[in-house]
Amino acid sequence: MPDLSRYAGAVPLSLSMLGGVLAVAVLPELWPRWLAVVAFLLVLPLAWRWRGWRPFAALVGGFAWATLHGAAAMEARLPDELHGKDLVVVGRIEGLVVRQPGMLRFVLHAEEAQLAGHRLPLRGRLRLSWHGARQEVPPCSRWRLVLRLKRPRGLANPGGADNERTALAHRIVAVGYVREHPLNAMLNEAPVCIDGWRQALADGIAARVRDRRDAASLQAFAIGDTRGLDQHDWEVARANGIPHLIAISGFHVGVAAIGGVWLARLLYLLWPGLALRVPRPHAQAVLALLVAAGYGAMAGLGLATLRTLLMIALLARARCVRRKLDGATSLALALSAMLLLDPLATLSAGFWLSFAGVTLLMCWLEPEQRGLRGFIRGLWRTQLAMAILLLPLVGWFFGEVSLIGAFSNMLAIPLISFVVVPGALLAMVLLAACPLVAGPILWTLGWLMHGQWWVFEQWAQLPGARAYLPAAQPLALLLSLLGGLWLFAPRGVPGRGWSLVLFLPLWLPTAPRPESGAFEAWVLDVGQGLAVLLRTADHVLIYDTGPGDPTGFNMGDAVVVPSLHALGWRAPDRIIVSHADSDHAGGAQAVRRAFPRATISTGEPERLSDTELCAAGEQWTWNNVRFVVIHPLSDAKVPSNDRSCVLLVEGRHGSLLLSGDISSRVETQLLDRHAFQQPTVLLVPHHGSRSSSGERFIAGLRPSLAVISAGWRNRFGHPHPQVIARYDAARVPWLNTSDTGALRIDFPADAAPRVGARWRQINRHIWRE
Repeated sequence: MPDLSRYAGAVPLSLSMLGGVLAVAVLPELWPRWLAVVAFLLVLPLAWRWRGWRPFAALVGGFAWATLHGAAAMEARLPDELHGKDLVVVGRIEGLVVRQPGMLRFVLHAEEAQLAGHRLPLRGRLRLSWHGARQEVPPCSRWRLVLRLKRPRGLANPGGADNERTALAHRIVAVGYVREHPLNAMLNEAPVCIDGWRQALADGIAARVRDRRDAASLQAFAIGDTRGLDQHDWEVARANGIPHLIAISGFHVGVAAIGGVWLARLLYLLWPGLALRVPRPHAQAVLALLVAAGYGAMAGLGLATLRTLLMIALLARARCVRRKLDGATSLALALSAMLLLDPLATLSAGFWLSFAGVTLLMCWLEPEQRGLRGFIRGLWRTQLAMAILLLPLVGWFFGEVSLIGAFSNMLAIPLISFVVVPGALLAMVLLAACPLVAGPILWTLGWLMHGQWWVFEQWAQLPGARAYLPAAQPLALLLSLLGGLWLFAPRGVPGRGWSLVLFLPLWLPTAPRPESGAFEAWVLDVGQGLAVLLRTADHVLIYDTGPGDPTGFNMGDAVVVPSLHALGWRAPDRIIVSHADSDHAGGAQAVRRAFPRATISTGEPERLSDTELCAAGEQWTWNNVRFVVIHPLSDAKVPSNDRSCVLLVEGRHGSLLLSGDISSRVETQLLDRHAFQQPTVLLVPHHGSRSSSGERFIAGLRPSLAVISAGWRNRFGHPHPQVIARYDAARVPWLNTSDTGALRIDFPADAAPRVGARWRQINRHIWRE
């Protein structure tokens, strides 16, 4: 029988491998593959000869392995020369299809591609949308589609989601949309597949649980299907600290494994003679693994699920060979297996939270307590420890933490893990075998979810239910992790109360406030739209809120609010929406919900409800910085773009002109009506459209810097080449947020304006191009 004692060094080796993989993730760019492989080959003989070299060999090996995977994933991305061209792609649908009003979203695994009849080497996962789709797109079906694609490119902002990192972690090689074309057709009906079963179960839940919210929450908690959850639902989940349960926690899979053990016991009870053929411990281990794997597959095989399945597989194997495998070794082996399967998994927050959570549970889980009181006490202590110990990681990845998460999980974990998950497993079987019996079970589960969700909604509205953290520095993260370990150290360790001091750097902003007469502006990267954050010593202003779309997604929720929190700024005193077009006002409602006390004004109050008129002549002073509205005139009858509220911000040694979408006609009027202080930084009107930035305006304003806010390879062609030529001819330097990411411009009280930060440059990683 195999001797599992050889796994005794698994923990240091797996941690060394993790260190090597993590080193690749923090590099600004990838090493050449040959260099990483050569380094590993040089170290390997030393590790073979001397045991002390093995951790170092694991470190170099992890680095080389992650380099190979990272380089292969980056090279698989769509070549630049294919951007914007109509490609004919044949592939198979992966995962579940998201249905939204007038649109489908799904992932297609490309098997072959053509351009004008010529084969292309495009293979891999494509994230697509199909507007106005008239056909159903079943999971696992095979399609021929005409696509317009581009390389994965995300927005780059403080506190914002990093979609380029996510694309690399999920091996997305291109994003795009389906073009309406006669060639679009389903080539093969959907075969029997896991995703088809998941879709059938989701449909079965929706058909038997009438309330949309109840059905959506049951689908999310039972099988990890989050398609029915809207923005409000996620807000409630984050406020209560339960997104990990929605994503199917490893504990759910463990409950399924326990169900497999009980199933084995039932078989041996009904058929005692089976013990003469198969030992019961072996059967229990195998059935636990099979049931857990089946549930994990139905739940989408997320990172926490895979980690738990690997641990169950290792424990099942140890059980079968009659060897004991401790928790630390099984976790280390699962970590090594995960890194070997997919080293790029370390780019996701789920990887770190999953392994960190299990590690902390192993360290702080109390011995089993007898009775209900003991169970509640153990559950409360565990949840409190997890909430505090994981707080630094949650804040690092998401910028916000739930302060009531321990209480919410006290309610959620027993109900979901011991009632909803077993009930969902039973319903999965009954939907196929006896749908009439499955109906009452699902209805009951939906009713329980309704009551639980009602409680969560009430708790989410409590003052201080969640807190936002400024973007943490690595040192602050390390200190807070040490503080958590100190706080929950064994009794007798001195000064545990002082450990809370180590959490303070997480809550304190790192950037100093501007002095009197100075101000700071962030032009955010919101794609084809505009959003600017501006701060003086004691005040904050938001100018425009970025775009939104009919599905409800908007840059207010996705970028503006998270960026303001990540910077550690106070709530805004005022919000100005230049005009009501969706690329400037799409996030206005979200920003207003987040900061209800701020006054909001716009050049088109008739198109934006509950707003004041922003009209020329209004002015105010904050900390010796003067704000002047210079357009529109209150009685102006002009097109929407020319109704833009134009704001001039004047500090002691420089000014900023926020111009909205005004045309060259209004630009001329501004020059005639107003004398501009020098030097002036100009936010280029209308994203660089050729209808703006007239030659006379550029010559009269003489900006020291022109900043363009435009989407990467947007369909409007902004900024227009003629506009760029005008600024170049006038020798005006210009920057585009699609190239720089979010852009910080400092206006000191004793010096000329200067560019303080380009987010893509200061956050350079292997997945950014």
